[in-house]
Amino acid sequence: MRLMDAKPVKTTCPYCGVGCGVVAKPDGRGNASIQGDVTHSANYGRLCVKGAALGETIDLRGRLLYPEIGGARVGWDAALAHLAQEFQRIAAAHGPQSIAFYLSGQLLTEDYYVANKLAKGFIGTPNVDTNSRLCMASSVAGHKRAFGADVVPQCYEDLDVADLVVLAGSNAAWCHPILYQRIQKARARGARLVNIDPRETATSQGSDLQLSLAPGSDIALWNGLLVWLAEHGALDRAFIAAHTAGFDAALVEARAQAADLRDIRKITGLAAADIEAFYRWWAETPCVVSCYSQGVNQSAQGTDKVGAIINCHLATGRIGKPGAGPLSFTGQPNAMGGREVGGMANMLAAHMDFSEAERDCVRRFWKAPNLIAGPGLKAVQMFEAIARGQIKALWVMGTNPAVSLPNADGVRAALGKLELCVISENVASNDSAPFAHIRLPAAAWGEKDGTVTNSERRISRQRAFLPLPGEARPDWRILADAAAKMGWSREFAYPGPADIFREHAALSGFENGGRRAFDISAREALSNADYDRLRPFHWPHPKSGEPQRRMFANGQFFTADGKACFVAAGRASLAAPISGKWPLVLNTGRIRDQWHTMTRTGKSARLSQHIAEPFVEVHPQDAARYALADGSLAQLRTAYGAAVLRVVVSPGQRQGSLFAPMHWSAENSGAARICALVQPLTDPMSGQPEAKATPALIAPLAAAHFGYCVSRELARPEGCLYWSASRIAGGYVTAFALDAPEAGLAAWARALAGEGEMAAFEDAACGIHRAARFDHGRLERAVDLGPGLASPPGEWLRALLLKPRLTFEDRRSILAGRPASGEARQDGGIVCVCFQVRSAPIAAAIERGADSAEAVGIMLRAGTNCGSCVPEIKRMLKGAALPFKVAAE
Repeated sequence: MRLMDAKPVKTTCPYCGVGCGVVAKPDGRGNASIQGDVTHSANYGRLCVKGAALGETIDLRGRLLYPEIGGARVGWDAALAHLAQEFQRIAAAHGPQSIAFYLSGQLLTEDYYVANKLAKGFIGTPNVDTNSRLCMASSVAGHKRAFGADVVPQCYEDLDVADLVVLAGSNAAWCHPILYQRIQKARARGARLVNIDPRETATSQGSDLQLSLAPGSDIALWNGLLVWLAEHGALDRAFIAAHTAGFDAALVEARAQAADLRDIRKITGLAAADIEAFYRWWAETPCVVSCYSQGVNQSAQGTDKVGAIINCHLATGRIGKPGAGPLSFTGQPNAMGGREVGGMANMLAAHMDFSEAERDCVRRFWKAPNLIAGPGLKAVQMFEAIARGQIKALWVMGTNPAVSLPNADGVRAALGKLELCVISENVASNDSAPFAHIRLPAAAWGEKDGTVTNSERRISRQRAFLPLPGEARPDWRILADAAAKMGWSREFAYPGPADIFREHAALSGFENGGRRAFDISAREALSNADYDRLRPFHWPHPKSGEPQRRMFANGQFFTADGKACFVAAGRASLAAPISGKWPLVLNTGRIRDQWHTMTRTGKSARLSQHIAEPFVEVHPQDAARYALADGSLAQLRTAYGAAVLRVVVSPGQRQGSLFAPMHWSAENSGAARICALVQPLTDPMSGQPEAKATPALIAPLAAAHFGYCVSRELARPEGCLYWSASRIAGGYVTAFALDAPEAGLAAWARALAGEGEMAAFEDAACGIHRAARFDHGRLERAVDLGPGLASPPGEWLRALLLKPRLTFEDRRSILAGRPASGEARQDGGIVCVCFQVRSAPIAAAIERGADSAEAVGIMLRAGTNCGSCVPEIKRMLKGAALPFKVAAE
């Protein structure tokens, strides 16, 4: 693509599994404007704030642009020759199973396909898994156990026509905001929303019933619903008899756990009236969609939780019908595409398993010389095998395991033991990069060309609209070139992604005959031009039919007898119960404006405005018990690690539980890698780790001095108990806390400011120290250090980074710690990122008579774009104070 080619390009958002359509218009200078695609049925033109800010994340800052061996730049030929030689040496010495691949839901389907073909069919290692194991593996296992195949029965249109939507373990208002706004439209016409979550979240603000159940009690709640349906004549006995198996055993198990409301109330901690209201609504509403996400999946009993939800839909025949069925909200943009091509350790390509017939099918289609005989190690077990020395070589593609896997410190130690670590990435620096012996520059979003599949089985094109920078290559090409170095050039001779897609589609229909759910063979003869023009479509799409939006409406499933299977979902509890030593439960998750480990979203100053620092959410009674103040710093510990986080006291947090987001890494914080604290326990069926219930302890951080640094380049202060940096316009803000340094506070502040033209202020009696460094009249760094909790730097100070030359008054104001014009106006933290609306103007609008989110939107525009801030506006309308805002004011 020529850089001057500035035609709009339709592509797909690279964030969550909603799969929103995007229109990118290149500006001819390496950037692009981003808008929602009004023709794409996943979003009809709407984008969340992360999607709307994509244009701020596509520059080349921090990019890996050239291959490296041992940190030294080399050519592609040398890098891939070394990779091939080492893989072959290790396979010869230890067997092919000593080689592993760790992939990512950020990969395109074509990338995933080539990786699995190379690893499982030619190298002969079964140890291929993906970070999607961390977000939706329990859904896969639950689907296969119930339906005989990994099939999501429903589509997004069901949210539009449902009369009851149940969200289980899903803060959709923040994590899937476009779908949440769709649900809110359904509420506007009379539908109800039930939110099942231990925490009261932004999603709760738009719910008709909040069920803040005890952690680990989901199965009891859903088993209780199954019993209720049976006892109140709400079962579809004809459907059960004709189309299912195992109902009686499932009902017996449900009764043993949740015979009546007293049992369910005791287990879940919910009020009997709320439980009864949920059950009555569910029983009386034919059109009910049950949506579930990480709060269900990320559990040591996740597969049974999924099964308990599906049981209730099977028992009432509410599946595969308009507005009725279970719907998994996927966490990553192409988690499902990875499943389609065998991107997980327990499957082969085209949703095939390890029966002799299906292995033979794949072997013959690929002409694979070394097709694996069975499943490999799942993600957590894979890194445990690396730690044991069982796996000697690892190829990581598009993910950051040193941050995102549970027991992340153990993962770091394991990475250091590898004989060969290969990382294909588009960023030059992340927590995993120091462990790489070979680093390969991969294409980023905007440069990649292929397909992705969203949560509703809709396959969409992701199209390139920017040229490949430096020597970066698409992942599929890196893999194919590596295969050629290993002697398989003919088998991986793909001219482009369209050729891979055609092969993928052909395999899906190869000797299928309707036995396998995944089939897109109608697309196997697609021309290159047709591939370029490919419109979004649902699978399956076999040669003999049309794409199917919903599945199982005819009561036929993909089991041996064609019947769906009920699951006897047993009693669940915390996998590792709390104790006197660890009296609290740590729950982890995401926040509204950041994504995964922030290698992309962290580049946008706008996306750091809502929440800028890592935090832990604490119930007020727990805050009092542990002497924690709102906005203070606390140390959080588990048996696996420790973190220092900003405290947010919230009555919506369940007492006895803590919540901390998983986005921060060593790149932007000193001690906030929250996955280092997460226990490495996994679901025995799905292999998905328990990320929602690690026993924990919290205590105030004993620090003597606090402050902030505003800088043009990222500052990572040394000797701190806590530091965290976030992007602002023109640079960064870094918060820090420390004890008295040996060299003294004034010297420490000067050292943080750096060498060069310096100005400093010291009030030793008050413990206040300020220092600033300049370069040709321009502010480079400003440090403000004092004895108490510091307020974030005002807008006036951050704005000085953008001035090409400071005045005398500007310099004096930095040392005085206040703007030259007087006290800074305090407008509160940013609520609406899209239109830069802070909390104070919203509060003023409410005082002037705005009595709804719509009225606030008319007055201030807040909430009228992506809608992600509407729950916070509704909270303010109810008179509730917003919690401490960990954002630069």
